[in-house]
Amino acid sequence: MFKRMREDIEVVFEQDPAARSYLEVVLTYSGLHAIWAHRVAHALFKRKLFFLARVISQISRFFTGIEIHPGAKIGRRFFIDHGMGVVIGETCEIGDNVTVFQGVTLGGTGKEKGKRHPTIKDNALIATGAKVLGSITVGENSKIGAGSVVLKEVPPNSTVVGVPGRVVIQDGKRINKDFNHCDLPDPVADRLRDMQFELNQLKVELEELKEERIKVNGHSTL
Repeated sequence: MFKRMREDIEVVFEQDPAARSYLEVVLTYSGLHAIWAHRVAHALFKRKLFFLARVISQISRFFTGIEIHPGAKIGRRFFIDHGMGVVIGETCEIGDNVTVFQGVTLGGTGKEKGKRHPTIKDNALIATGAKVLGSITVGENSKIGAGSVVLKEVPPNSTVVGVPGRVVIQDGKRINKDFNHCDLPDPVADRLRDMQFELNQLKVELEELKEERIKVNGHSTL
């Protein structure tokens, strides 16, 4: 148990440049507290002590602002950065070395039974405010851009942005976690630029047609 706790603390130092000391991390990092509380709640949940597990998860939610259902399965070296507003559903499965930022929702799409929450594979990163909904899989080494809404499967080694989420990068190489959210491609903006270019071209052609018509009409009146 203490080895896992030390591992959790080391992940904080790896992922957060603002971390200064072990004491600061242990006492002030709500994401760390939420993960530790979830381990206790999940152990009780597996023993069918559902009410007690739920009580612990709700107390953790009250103090950390992070809601993790006791039934969720979370791997090693899971890191929640800041964490306020993070929601993780009951049947969610999270692999190893996964990072999520504040406002992330790993939720369902309705009232269906059974597996209804996402599966997040190893080394994935889910950025601020992203929503991953339904029983879908986010592949290994993939990134979900800030504010994206993902409703479909995400292949491994991919970057997804937009609403609804679209795969914009998939090169088969491992994608590092040290990226700037502002530098992600924006397929919606790219499409709008293309449309604006086409509109400009149409305006030019329309002006040429008008000038040609004026010349023809002027010539016919002479």
